[in-house]
Amino acid sequence: MPSRQGFVCVIALLSFYSETQGLPHSRRFQVKNHEHGTDPKPKFTEKYFPQILDHFNYNSMGNGTFDQRYLITDEYWKRGYGPIFFYTGNEGDIWEFALNSGFITELAAQQRALVIFAEHRYYGKSLPFGEDSFNIPEVGLLTVEQALADYAIMITELKGQLGASACPVIVFGGSYGGMLSVYMRLRYPNIVAGALAASAPILSTAGMGEPKQFFQDVTSDFENYAPECGDAVRGAFQRLQDLARVEDYRRIQSAFSLCQTPSSDKDTRQLNGFLRNAFTLMAMLDYPYSTHFMGNMPANPVKVACDTMLGGDDLLQALRDTAGIVYNSTGDLTCFDLYTLYVECADPTGCGLGFNSLAWDYQACTEIEMCFESNNVTDMFPVMPFTVKSREQYCSKRWGVIPRLGWLKTQFWGDALSTASNIIFSNGDLDPWANGGVRKSLSSSLIAINISEGAHHLDLRGANDADPASVIKARKMESDTIAQWVKMERYG
Repeated sequence: MPSRQGFVCVIALLSFYSETQGLPHSRRFQVKNHEHGTDPKPKFTEKYFPQILDHFNYNSMGNGTFDQRYLITDEYWKRGYGPIFFYTGNEGDIWEFALNSGFITELAAQQRALVIFAEHRYYGKSLPFGEDSFNIPEVGLLTVEQALADYAIMITELKGQLGASACPVIVFGGSYGGMLSVYMRLRYPNIVAGALAASAPILSTAGMGEPKQFFQDVTSDFENYAPECGDAVRGAFQRLQDLARVEDYRRIQSAFSLCQTPSSDKDTRQLNGFLRNAFTLMAMLDYPYSTHFMGNMPANPVKVACDTMLGGDDLLQALRDTAGIVYNSTGDLTCFDLYTLYVECADPTGCGLGFNSLAWDYQACTEIEMCFESNNVTDMFPVMPFTVKSREQYCSKRWGVIPRLGWLKTQFWGDALSTASNIIFSNGDLDPWANGGVRKSLSSSLIAINISEGAHHLDLRGANDADPASVIKARKMESDTIAQWVKMERYG
């Protein structure tokens, strides 16, 4: 997911918004316009909600609480009447999602809505046990079910506090957050009137995906720009494998400007993952303008990457410079520290860094299935298998858990969604996560919107002069559908 990346999403490679970490309770924050590639926003108030630790246990620590962070703005709200737009926070700091989901507040201005962005437990500053949150067994309260219950309780209590008991609730989410929005509509239809799930890979993460699909789709993004781009990437990785085979580690260090000289197959695998992850992020974030979401990315990064790969005389140096688009966007790094910049984990698309990466790694070891692998046949990357067995071995060693195969499919309907209602599944054709989600409408109220020129949940971002016509059309369909849901909820 996520997000991470991931979705998935969705996951921050670099914590660009770390300056928000020290915000006190209820501090108001005015987001700047497109100066840094973020969406224009109203003033959010940062608050904390006393959340139940364990919704499904009435004994011991289950009766305790923790401070769950949320952001709120009533700038556009018709008090007591307008709808509530609730973002189901995913695998990262909630500010990062709020600052990059301008469509929600633009829609709130049109429909006079209250806007709430809720932070997912165990991410950002919503750590139930502080720095001990990722100890065993404390980390065991990190589940999809607990997160959904958090949101259900928060929505219900805030509606009461704000005099909003009659206000319809629409949930929004991108990547893993989009999965949660779907699940909220399925699990709590008494609380949630409808859901916009952008780039939500609800099928592939429930074990119904094809292991080779993800990196095949990453490859297609680059080859659709220029077929020879894929050939160049394949060729560069082959040269790297040739050097590794004869253990010419000094040449590898020099070619890729590594801070340390590799010395083993483990280091070579780390380098392969590091490089593959850069292409993954550029494919996901192939927006038509520069952004600071999950790192600093130029406009049209797939094009920039291919031009870099095809513009150099030395394929290895071209591969290094292409990875530098992601890992060294400022040009400040003089070398790449492989084990600092990239962490291998239970999500082969990447877990990010810091505490957030620990949380996502645990989720990828329990409920969320992502056994994606590259094979150098259907994709342009080195052979890097990631099987059910290897996932089990890693997760048992790292967290002392065995993944529960098929659990999301059992819990949240799998592909048997036809009796559900009021969900929009939006996906961009440029997004490698798209084919892990719902691409065809299932009924008049289970609507699939495919965005031909869209990358990872582009439709959730605020309007931009560089937006393709396909995303402008998608947002109009989403706006009209949500307005209809609100009307039906209010008047029947």
